[in-house]
Amino acid sequence: MIGQKGIPARYGGIERHVEELAAELAKKGDEIIVYSRFWYTPKNMNEWCGVKIIHTRGIHTKNLDAITHTFTATIHALFQKPDIIHYHGVGPALLSWIPRIFLPRTKVIVTFHCVDRYHQKWNWFAKLMLRTGEYAACKFPHITIAVSHGIKNYCLNEYNKETVYIPNGARIIKNIDPALLKQYGFESKKYIAMVSRLVPHKGAHYLIAAWQKIKQTNQEIIKDYKLAIVGDSAFTDYYVTGLKKFAKKDTDIVFTGWVQGKTLDTVFKETALLVHPS
Repeated sequence: MIGQKGIPARYGGIERHVEELAAELAKKGDEIIVYSRFWYTPKNMNEWCGVKIIHTRGIHTKNLDAITHTFTATIHALFQKPDIIHYHGVGPALLSWIPRIFLPRTKVIVTFHCVDRYHQKWNWFAKLMLRTGEYAACKFPHITIAVSHGIKNYCLNEYNKETVYIPNGARIIKNIDPALLKQYGFESKKYIAMVSRLVPHKGAHYLIAAWQKIKQTNQEIIKDYKLAIVGDSAFTDYYVTGLKKFAKKDTDIVFTGWVQGKTLDTVFKETALLVHPS
């Protein structure tokens, strides 16, 4: 698996997707390799839940991190001669032609997770490359997977590509500990949560504005609640600084930073309302 930042997931939807998929495939007896970036997965971690982790180099900047790591991972993967190479995301799909040429017996799969070029963080050149990556995701692999009906229709309309629809699964959360919420000042069922990377297209600023408007017009609705903004910067420190400045006078808005593991499971399970303002 190539294109993700790594596993186990600290943040990122694709990383969570790959973490869960890789672990389940490993349970079935398949040999799974996940390529990870040194800054995301600890350098000394070479295995997780039966999945082999291989670190390769990349240029750790917003615009070059994904594509350079995908390149070094792809070159390394060529020498492993795997049965399948699975690329995640349209950016990494730009290089999916390499195994098609140099490993003709290897099946190549791309999962089309989202239309990345619509995201506000990219400049015009990056958006052009992502548009090209969409074409690559639909033309080079043996199979293209769409995680939603919207993306399936998009691929058909834009690139005349029939994709395989496989929606993301959801892990059932069982073991939680409400006491873990105390570190943030939350009470069970008395907070509203957003869990996300804090980047503009995820819309945390819309959520904060809506929260403040409700406080001004009908405070009784949320007078006993807090707003939990769970997540942090992803090359967007300027945006996070702006969010905190926007919310600094409201003590009921809590920025938790990155949350993982059992604590994150508890945040999901115990929230009164989970909001996706993107």
